[in-house]
Amino acid sequence: MKTIDTLGDLRGKRVLVRSDFNVPLDGTTITDDGRIRAALPTLQRLSDAGARVVVMAHLGRPKGSPDAKYSLAPVAARLGELLGQDVRLASDLVGPSARAAVEGLADGQVALLENVRFDARETSKVDAERAELAAELARLADAFVSDGFGVVHRKQASVYDVAQILPAGAGDLVLKEVESLSRATTDPQRPYAVVLGGSKVSDKLGVIANLLTKADRLLIGGGMVFTFLAAKGHSVGASLLEADQVDTVKGYLAQAEANGVEIVLPTDIVAADSFAADAPHTTVAADAIPDGKMGLDIGPDSARLFAAKLADARTIAWNGPMGVFEFDAFAGGTCAVAQGIIEATSAGAFSIVGGGDSAAAVRILGFDEEGFSHISTGGGASLELLEGKELPGLTVLAD
Repeated sequence: MKTIDTLGDLRGKRVLVRSDFNVPLDGTTITDDGRIRAALPTLQRLSDAGARVVVMAHLGRPKGSPDAKYSLAPVAARLGELLGQDVRLASDLVGPSARAAVEGLADGQVALLENVRFDARETSKVDAERAELAAELARLADAFVSDGFGVVHRKQASVYDVAQILPAGAGDLVLKEVESLSRATTDPQRPYAVVLGGSKVSDKLGVIANLLTKADRLLIGGGMVFTFLAAKGHSVGASLLEADQVDTVKGYLAQAEANGVEIVLPTDIVAADSFAADAPHTTVAADAIPDGKMGLDIGPDSARLFAAKLADARTIAWNGPMGVFEFDAFAGGTCAVAQGIIEATSAGAFSIVGGGDSAAAVRILGFDEEGFSHISTGGGASLELLEGKELPGLTVLAD
Protein backbone atom coordinates (compact mmCIF):
# COMPACT_ATOMS: atom_id res chain seq x y z
CA MET A 1 0.00 0.00 0.00
CA LYS A 2 1.25 3.49 -0.83
CA THR A 3 2.00 5.58 2.27
CA ILE A 4 3.12 9.05 3.27
CA ASP A 5 6.69 7.84 2.83
CA THR A 6 6.07 7.18 -0.86
CA LEU A 7 5.05 10.82 -1.41
CA GLY A 8 8.58 12.15 -0.98
CA ASP A 9 9.58 15.53 0.43
CA LEU A 10 6.41 17.40 1.37
CA ARG A 11 7.92 20.67 2.58
CA GLY A 12 5.98 23.53 1.07
CA LYS A 13 3.58 21.13 -0.63
CA ARG A 14 -0.18 21.41 -0.18
CA VAL A 15 -1.33 18.06 1.23
CA LEU A 16 -5.03 17.23 1.20
CA VAL A 17 -5.91 14.89 4.08
CA ARG A 18 -9.17 12.95 4.42
CA SER A 19 -9.80 12.53 8.14
CA ASP A 20 -12.76 11.14 10.03
CA PHE A 21 -14.11 13.79 12.37
CA ASN A 22 -17.64 12.43 12.63
CA VAL A 23 -17.76 13.07 16.37
CA PRO A 24 -20.83 13.10 18.62
CA LEU A 25 -22.15 16.55 19.49
CA ASP A 26 -24.43 17.96 22.17
CA GLY A 27 -25.44 21.12 20.38
CA THR A 28 -22.04 22.57 19.52
CA THR A 29 -20.16 20.69 22.26
CA ILE A 30 -18.09 17.64 21.28
CA THR A 31 -18.89 14.84 23.74
CA ASP A 32 -16.17 12.42 22.55
CA ASP A 33 -13.10 13.72 20.74
CA GLY A 34 -11.55 10.27 20.23
CA ARG A 35 -11.59 10.47 16.45
CA ILE A 36 -9.93 13.88 16.47
CA ARG A 37 -7.19 12.66 18.81
CA ALA A 38 -6.69 9.57 16.62
CA ALA A 39 -5.96 11.84 13.63
CA LEU A 40 -3.25 13.85 15.43
CA PRO A 41 -0.19 11.67 14.67
CA THR A 42 -0.65 11.98 10.90
CA LEU A 43 -1.51 15.68 10.98
CA GLN A 44 1.39 16.47 13.32
CA ARG A 45 3.77 14.43 11.17
CA LEU A 46 2.76 16.34 8.04
CA SER A 47 2.97 19.66 9.85
CA ASP A 48 6.44 18.83 11.23
CA ALA A 49 7.52 17.89 7.68
CA GLY A 50 6.64 21.41 6.54
CA ALA A 51 3.57 20.48 4.55
CA ARG A 52 0.69 22.90 4.14
CA VAL A 53 -2.07 20.68 5.48
CA VAL A 54 -5.61 20.91 4.11
CA VAL A 55 -7.99 18.67 6.04
CA MET A 56 -11.41 17.53 4.88
CA ALA A 57 -13.97 15.49 6.78
CA HIS A 58 -17.69 14.94 7.25
CA LEU A 59 -19.96 15.33 10.25
CA GLY A 60 -23.41 13.78 10.53
CA ARG A 61 -25.71 13.20 7.61
CA PRO A 62 -26.59 16.52 5.97
CA LYS A 63 -28.69 16.25 2.83
CA GLY A 64 -26.05 17.37 0.36
CA SER A 65 -26.34 21.07 1.18
CA PRO A 66 -25.06 23.36 3.97
CA ASP A 67 -26.69 22.85 7.36
CA ALA A 68 -25.38 24.88 10.31
CA LYS A 69 -25.93 22.10 12.85
CA TYR A 70 -23.42 19.94 10.96
CA SER A 71 -20.74 22.59 10.62
CA LEU A 72 -17.19 21.52 11.44
CA ALA A 73 -16.64 24.70 13.48
CA PRO A 74 -16.48 22.82 16.83
CA VAL A 75 -14.02 20.37 15.27
CA ALA A 76 -11.77 23.17 14.00
CA ALA A 77 -11.67 24.68 17.48
CA ARG A 78 -10.83 21.39 19.19
CA LEU A 79 -8.30 20.42 16.54
CA GLY A 80 -6.55 23.74 17.01
CA GLU A 81 -6.36 23.17 20.77
CA LEU A 82 -4.87 19.71 20.32
CA LEU A 83 -2.36 20.79 17.65
CA GLY A 84 -1.41 23.95 19.49
CA GLN A 85 -2.07 26.21 16.50
CA ASP A 86 -4.96 28.09 14.98
CA VAL A 87 -6.86 25.96 12.48
CA ARG A 88 -8.73 28.12 10.00
CA LEU A 89 -12.10 26.74 8.95
CA ALA A 90 -13.13 27.51 5.38
CA SER A 91 -16.82 28.27 5.07
CA ASP A 92 -17.10 26.11 1.96
CA LEU A 93 -15.49 23.00 0.49
CA VAL A 94 -14.10 24.01 -2.89
CA GLY A 95 -15.26 27.62 -3.23
CA PRO A 96 -13.63 31.01 -2.62
CA SER A 97 -13.24 30.51 1.14
CA ALA A 98 -11.52 27.15 0.65
CA ARG A 99 -9.15 28.58 -1.94
CA ALA A 100 -8.32 31.53 0.31
CA ALA A 101 -7.70 29.27 3.30
CA VAL A 102 -5.29 27.12 1.29
CA GLU A 103 -3.50 30.08 -0.26
CA GLY A 104 -3.04 31.59 3.19
CA LEU A 105 -1.22 28.57 4.61
CA ALA A 106 2.44 28.74 5.53
CA ASP A 107 4.63 25.66 5.85
CA GLY A 108 3.45 23.51 8.77
CA GLN A 109 0.07 25.20 9.11
CA VAL A 110 -3.29 23.41 9.04
CA ALA A 111 -6.65 24.47 7.59
CA LEU A 112 -9.97 22.63 7.64
CA LEU A 113 -12.51 22.65 4.81
CA GLU A 114 -16.20 22.71 5.64
CA ASN A 115 -18.20 19.46 5.77
CA VAL A 116 -17.63 17.47 2.57
CA ARG A 117 -21.20 16.19 2.73
CA PHE A 118 -22.52 19.70 2.24
CA ASP A 119 -21.85 18.88 -1.43
CA ALA A 120 -24.18 16.19 -2.81
CA ARG A 121 -21.51 15.03 -5.26
CA GLU A 122 -19.46 13.58 -2.39
CA THR A 123 -21.79 10.61 -1.92
CA SER A 124 -23.23 10.44 -5.43
CA LYS A 125 -23.70 7.03 -7.02
CA VAL A 126 -22.88 8.64 -10.38
CA ASP A 127 -19.17 8.26 -11.07
CA ALA A 128 -18.96 11.44 -13.17
CA GLU A 129 -20.47 13.57 -10.41
CA ARG A 130 -18.02 12.29 -7.81
CA ALA A 131 -15.15 12.71 -10.25
CA GLU A 132 -16.14 16.33 -10.85
CA LEU A 133 -15.95 17.13 -7.13
CA ALA A 134 -12.71 15.16 -6.79
CA ALA A 135 -11.15 17.24 -9.56
CA GLU A 136 -12.12 20.46 -7.77
CA LEU A 137 -10.64 19.14 -4.52
CA ALA A 138 -7.47 18.05 -6.30
CA ARG A 139 -6.91 21.58 -7.60
CA LEU A 140 -6.42 22.67 -3.98
CA ALA A 141 -3.46 20.36 -3.38
CA ASP A 142 -0.31 18.65 -4.60
CA ALA A 143 -0.80 15.31 -2.83
CA PHE A 144 -3.48 13.34 -0.98
CA VAL A 145 -3.29 11.39 2.29
CA SER A 146 -6.12 9.03 3.21
CA ASP A 147 -6.39 8.90 7.00
CA GLY A 148 -10.13 8.58 7.67
CA PHE A 149 -10.37 4.87 8.38
CA GLY A 150 -14.05 5.21 9.27
CA VAL A 151 -14.86 5.99 5.62
CA VAL A 152 -12.48 3.78 3.62
CA HIS A 153 -15.33 1.35 2.96
CA ARG A 154 -17.14 4.12 1.07
CA LYS A 155 -16.64 4.85 -2.64
CA GLN A 156 -16.90 8.60 -2.20
CA ALA A 157 -15.25 11.58 -3.87
CA SER A 158 -13.04 12.57 -0.94
CA VAL A 159 -12.04 8.97 -0.22
CA TYR A 160 -11.78 7.13 -3.53
CA ASP A 161 -11.95 9.46 -6.53
CA VAL A 162 -9.46 12.09 -5.40
CA ALA A 163 -6.90 9.32 -4.79
CA GLN A 164 -7.03 8.56 -8.51
CA ILE A 165 -6.03 12.11 -9.41
CA LEU A 166 -3.35 13.17 -6.92
CA PRO A 167 -0.25 11.33 -5.74
CA ALA A 168 -1.77 9.43 -2.81
CA GLY A 169 -0.81 7.44 0.25
CA ALA A 170 -2.28 6.03 3.45
CA GLY A 171 -1.86 8.00 6.65
CA ASP A 172 -0.51 6.57 9.89
CA LEU A 173 -3.98 5.93 11.35
CA VAL A 174 -5.17 3.93 8.34
CA LEU A 175 -1.96 1.89 8.35
CA LYS A 176 -2.33 1.16 12.07
CA GLU A 177 -5.95 0.12 11.61
CA VAL A 178 -5.21 -2.21 8.70
CA GLU A 179 -2.23 -3.79 10.43
CA SER A 180 -4.18 -4.34 13.67
CA LEU A 181 -7.29 -5.77 12.03
CA SER A 182 -5.14 -8.01 9.83
CA ARG A 183 -3.94 -9.73 13.00
CA ALA A 184 -7.53 -10.86 13.55
CA THR A 185 -8.17 -11.90 9.95
CA THR A 186 -4.88 -13.42 8.80
CA ASP A 187 -3.58 -16.37 10.84
CA PRO A 188 -4.76 -15.12 14.27
CA GLN A 189 -3.26 -16.56 17.43
CA ARG A 190 -5.66 -19.05 19.00
CA PRO A 191 -8.00 -19.40 20.71
CA TYR A 192 -9.65 -16.65 18.66
CA ALA A 193 -12.78 -15.27 20.35
CA VAL A 194 -15.16 -12.76 18.81
CA VAL A 195 -17.76 -10.84 20.81
CA LEU A 196 -20.66 -9.55 18.73
CA GLY A 197 -23.44 -7.31 20.00
CA GLY A 198 -25.46 -4.39 18.80
CA SER A 199 -29.08 -4.30 17.85
CA LYS A 200 -29.51 -6.30 14.65
CA VAL A 201 -28.32 -9.60 13.23
CA SER A 202 -28.93 -8.21 9.74
CA ASP A 203 -26.16 -5.62 10.29
CA LYS A 204 -23.63 -8.41 10.78
CA LEU A 205 -24.72 -11.21 8.45
CA GLY A 206 -21.57 -11.11 6.36
CA VAL A 207 -19.19 -10.91 9.29
CA ILE A 208 -20.88 -13.82 11.09
CA ALA A 209 -20.67 -15.98 7.97
CA ASN A 210 -16.97 -15.20 7.57
CA LEU A 211 -16.14 -15.69 11.24
CA LEU A 212 -17.71 -19.14 11.21
CA THR A 213 -14.73 -20.14 9.05
CA LYS A 214 -12.09 -18.32 11.14
CA ALA A 215 -12.99 -17.94 14.83
CA ASP A 216 -12.91 -20.57 17.57
CA ARG A 217 -15.83 -19.11 19.50
CA LEU A 218 -18.46 -16.41 19.01
CA LEU A 219 -20.00 -14.71 22.03
CA ILE A 220 -23.37 -13.20 21.10
CA GLY A 221 -25.08 -10.41 23.06
CA GLY A 222 -26.96 -7.18 22.48
CA GLY A 223 -30.28 -6.93 20.70
CA MET A 224 -29.14 -9.41 18.06
CA VAL A 225 -29.07 -12.24 20.61
CA PHE A 226 -32.85 -12.51 20.66
CA THR A 227 -32.92 -13.67 17.07
CA PHE A 228 -30.44 -16.39 18.09
CA LEU A 229 -32.60 -17.36 21.06
CA ALA A 230 -35.67 -17.48 18.82
CA ALA A 231 -33.75 -19.68 16.37
CA LYS A 232 -33.25 -22.13 19.23
CA GLY A 233 -36.98 -22.16 19.87
CA HIS A 234 -37.13 -19.85 22.87
CA SER A 235 -39.69 -17.13 23.48
CA VAL A 236 -38.16 -13.65 23.61
CA GLY A 237 -41.14 -11.69 24.93
CA ALA A 238 -41.20 -8.11 23.66
CA SER A 239 -37.46 -8.08 22.94
CA LEU A 240 -36.02 -6.89 19.65
CA LEU A 241 -36.49 -9.70 17.14
CA GLU A 242 -35.75 -9.93 13.42
CA ALA A 243 -38.21 -12.68 12.56
CA ASP A 244 -37.09 -12.70 8.93
CA GLN A 245 -33.57 -13.68 10.01
CA VAL A 246 -34.48 -16.66 12.22
CA ASP A 247 -33.95 -19.23 9.47
CA THR A 248 -30.61 -17.63 8.55
CA VAL A 249 -29.49 -17.86 12.17
CA LYS A 250 -30.57 -21.50 12.32
CA GLY A 251 -28.24 -22.07 9.40
CA TYR A 252 -25.42 -20.31 11.24
CA LEU A 253 -25.95 -22.49 14.31
CA ALA A 254 -25.79 -25.62 12.17
CA GLN A 255 -22.69 -24.39 10.35
CA ALA A 256 -20.96 -23.53 13.63
CA GLU A 257 -21.57 -27.04 14.92
CA ALA A 258 -20.25 -28.55 11.70
CA ASN A 259 -17.14 -26.34 11.80
CA GLY A 260 -16.44 -26.88 15.48
CA VAL A 261 -17.03 -23.20 16.28
CA GLU A 262 -18.48 -22.61 19.74
CA ILE A 263 -21.47 -20.25 19.85
CA VAL A 264 -21.82 -18.78 23.35
CA LEU A 265 -25.27 -17.37 24.13
CA PRO A 266 -26.43 -15.75 27.38
CA THR A 267 -27.91 -17.94 30.08
CA ASP A 268 -29.82 -15.07 31.69
CA ILE A 269 -31.19 -11.73 30.57
CA VAL A 270 -31.99 -8.44 32.29
CA ALA A 271 -35.59 -7.88 31.15
CA ALA A 272 -37.48 -4.61 31.56
CA ASP A 273 -41.06 -3.43 31.25
CA SER A 274 -40.11 -0.75 28.72
CA PHE A 275 -37.17 0.88 26.95
CA ALA A 276 -36.29 3.50 29.54
CA ALA A 277 -33.45 4.23 31.95
CA ASP A 278 -35.75 3.90 34.96
CA ALA A 279 -37.88 1.00 33.68
CA PRO A 280 -38.65 -1.69 36.27
CA HIS A 281 -36.52 -4.72 35.48
CA THR A 282 -35.59 -8.19 36.65
CA THR A 283 -33.19 -10.96 35.72
CA VAL A 284 -34.78 -13.96 33.99
CA ALA A 285 -33.55 -17.14 32.33
CA ALA A 286 -32.59 -16.55 28.71
CA ASP A 287 -34.94 -19.34 27.58
CA ALA A 288 -37.89 -18.02 29.61
CA ILE A 289 -38.33 -14.30 28.91
CA PRO A 290 -41.91 -13.46 29.96
CA ASP A 291 -44.42 -12.06 27.52
CA GLY A 292 -44.38 -8.28 27.58
CA LYS A 293 -40.83 -8.06 28.92
CA MET A 294 -37.96 -6.85 26.76
CA GLY A 295 -34.35 -7.87 27.22
CA LEU A 296 -32.01 -4.89 27.55
CA ASP A 297 -28.80 -6.58 28.73
CA ILE A 298 -27.22 -9.94 29.34
CA GLY A 299 -27.56 -11.06 32.98
CA PRO A 300 -24.92 -11.46 35.69
CA ASP A 301 -24.47 -15.22 35.15
CA SER A 302 -23.97 -14.56 31.44
CA ALA A 303 -21.47 -11.82 32.23
CA ARG A 304 -19.39 -14.29 34.24
CA LEU A 305 -19.72 -16.89 31.48
CA PHE A 306 -18.57 -14.46 28.80
CA ALA A 307 -15.60 -13.34 30.90
CA ALA A 308 -14.59 -16.98 31.41
CA LYS A 309 -14.81 -17.64 27.66
CA LEU A 310 -12.44 -14.71 27.05
CA ALA A 311 -9.90 -15.59 29.71
CA ASP A 312 -7.80 -18.02 27.65
CA ALA A 313 -8.21 -16.28 24.29
CA ARG A 314 -5.10 -15.07 22.47
CA THR A 315 -6.94 -12.99 19.86
CA ILE A 316 -10.15 -11.10 20.67
CA ALA A 317 -12.31 -8.92 18.44
CA TRP A 318 -15.26 -7.06 19.96
CA ASN A 319 -17.94 -5.29 17.95
CA GLY A 320 -21.16 -4.20 19.61
CA PRO A 321 -22.30 -3.66 23.22
CA MET A 322 -24.05 -6.36 25.24
CA GLY A 323 -26.97 -4.16 26.22
CA VAL A 324 -28.26 -0.61 26.40
CA PHE A 325 -25.08 0.58 28.12
CA GLU A 326 -26.19 4.21 28.01
CA PHE A 327 -28.65 3.31 30.82
CA ASP A 328 -26.82 2.43 34.06
CA ALA A 329 -29.20 -0.41 34.88
CA PHE A 330 -28.37 -2.16 31.61
CA ALA A 331 -24.60 -1.56 31.37
CA GLY A 332 -23.43 -4.53 33.43
CA GLY A 333 -22.93 -6.94 30.54
CA THR A 334 -20.91 -4.47 28.46
CA CYS A 335 -18.79 -3.61 31.51
CA ALA A 336 -18.11 -7.30 32.15
CA VAL A 337 -17.02 -7.92 28.56
CA ALA A 338 -14.76 -4.85 28.56
CA GLN A 339 -13.16 -5.90 31.83
CA GLY A 340 -12.78 -9.47 30.60
CA ILE A 341 -11.00 -8.29 27.47
CA ILE A 342 -8.70 -6.03 29.49
CA GLU A 343 -7.73 -8.94 31.75
CA ALA A 344 -7.13 -11.24 28.77
CA THR A 345 -5.04 -8.52 27.13
CA SER A 346 -2.92 -8.12 30.24
CA ALA A 347 -2.34 -11.89 30.09
CA GLY A 348 -1.01 -11.66 26.55
CA ALA A 349 -4.02 -11.59 24.23
CA PHE A 350 -4.19 -9.23 21.24
CA SER A 351 -7.51 -7.38 21.48
CA ILE A 352 -9.40 -5.17 19.05
CA VAL A 353 -12.38 -3.00 19.90
CA GLY A 354 -14.18 -2.61 16.60
CA GLY A 355 -15.13 1.04 16.68
CA GLY A 356 -18.62 2.51 16.73
CA ASP A 357 -20.71 1.83 19.83
CA SER A 358 -18.07 -0.48 21.33
CA ALA A 359 -15.43 2.25 21.32
CA ALA A 360 -17.98 4.72 22.69
CA ALA A 361 -18.85 2.29 25.48
CA VAL A 362 -15.20 1.98 26.50
CA ARG A 363 -14.95 5.75 26.89
CA ILE A 364 -18.39 6.41 28.37
CA LEU A 365 -18.05 3.63 30.93
CA GLY A 366 -14.65 4.92 32.00
CA PHE A 367 -12.32 2.11 30.95
CA ASP A 368 -8.66 2.84 30.29
CA GLU A 369 -8.15 2.72 26.52
CA GLU A 370 -4.59 1.48 27.12
CA GLY A 371 -6.08 -1.76 28.43
CA PHE A 372 -6.92 -2.82 24.87
CA SER A 373 -4.41 -3.56 22.11
CA HIS A 374 -6.29 -1.49 19.54
CA ILE A 375 -9.47 0.58 19.51
CA SER A 376 -10.67 1.09 15.97
CA THR A 377 -12.05 4.42 14.78
CA GLY A 378 -14.26 2.81 12.14
CA GLY A 379 -17.22 0.64 13.04
CA GLY A 380 -18.45 -0.13 9.53
CA ALA A 381 -14.98 -0.31 8.02
CA SER A 382 -13.68 -2.64 10.72
CA LEU A 383 -16.72 -4.88 10.31
CA GLU A 384 -16.17 -5.12 6.57
CA LEU A 385 -12.52 -6.03 7.06
CA LEU A 386 -13.56 -8.72 9.54
CA GLU A 387 -16.04 -9.84 6.91
CA GLY A 388 -13.19 -10.26 4.43
CA LYS A 389 -14.31 -7.55 2.02
CA GLU A 390 -12.07 -5.35 -0.09
CA LEU A 391 -12.55 -1.69 0.80
CA PRO A 392 -12.52 0.87 -2.05
CA GLY A 393 -10.57 3.45 -0.04
CA LEU A 394 -7.80 0.90 0.52
CA THR A 395 -7.71 -0.76 -2.89
CA VAL A 396 -7.24 2.63 -4.55
CA LEU A 397 -4.02 3.04 -2.51
CA ALA A 398 -2.54 -0.28 -3.63
CA ASP A 399 1.05 -0.18 -4.93
